[in-house]
Amino acid sequence: MAVTPAVAADMPFLPQVGENAEPAPALAPKFTDWRGFYVGGLASYSDVGADFSEATRAPIAQSLQQTEIENEFAPSNWQVLGSAFKGAGGAGGFVGYNAEYLSPYGKVVLGVEADYEHAWVSLVAPNTPISRVQTLGSGTVDAVTITGAGTLSGLDFATLRGRAGWDFNGFLPYVFVGLAVGTTNLNITETTTLVQNFGTPAATTFVFPGIAGRSSEWLWGGAVGAGLDVALTQHFFLRGEYEFVQFEPVANTPINVNSVRVGAAFKF
Repeated sequence: MAVTPAVAADMPFLPQVGENAEPAPALAPKFTDWRGFYVGGLASYSDVGADFSEATRAPIAQSLQQTEIENEFAPSNWQVLGSAFKGAGGAGGFVGYNAEYLSPYGKVVLGVEADYEHAWVSLVAPNTPISRVQTLGSGTVDAVTITGAGTLSGLDFATLRGRAGWDFNGFLPYVFVGLAVGTTNLNITETTTLVQNFGTPAATTFVFPGIAGRSSEWLWGGAVGAGLDVALTQHFFLRGEYEFVQFEPVANTPINVNSVRVGAAFKF
């Protein structure tokens, strides 16, 4: 049988290996596309605090206005209520929009977001009644007894915040700051019992009830916090975050909320 020898033209082309070989192209880093609108839901655990220590000041001052004992001893400044703190579960949602800036070292994500949370919380202020007998400058003796109660129930609040994060290939840690608005049922009551000319046959007793706060009280404040978004796909991500909200005092009662949240969202 005749054998046909192989020639150079019949050999397959093999890439050169050595100093003159071209290097393989480097793979570009892969980043998650965070751009666009997104919407999601959240579950939370919130520690709500309210300082009732000055909540009875206004109603007591109103009850004792133009009295000698208020002018000399200011019972309206006596503290009958304290601070209360309680944890509560909650639920809510969020919606936002992200933009991106690609640097040589990674990707910065900037965005704006609105969040809403309802916390099933109920606070009751500790109550320490105060009774004092005071000798006035006129020489007469008055006795004053003050009792009070303070409650906070149900808390709905929303935040509008700007945020900034850094993409680590699907992991997006971020920080945020913004404004907060909320509503809650804040009810404060006090009863001031004043006995003028105490200990004498001319003693006269007056009872002054007072209230402060109201149901569906509006709250205004600010929010700060940090979190982490984790992309599962280009359209779905999970979230974990911490948020602190401080509201301005209403009825002389400052209210703050520390929230830990988990959530999931869809990005369009």
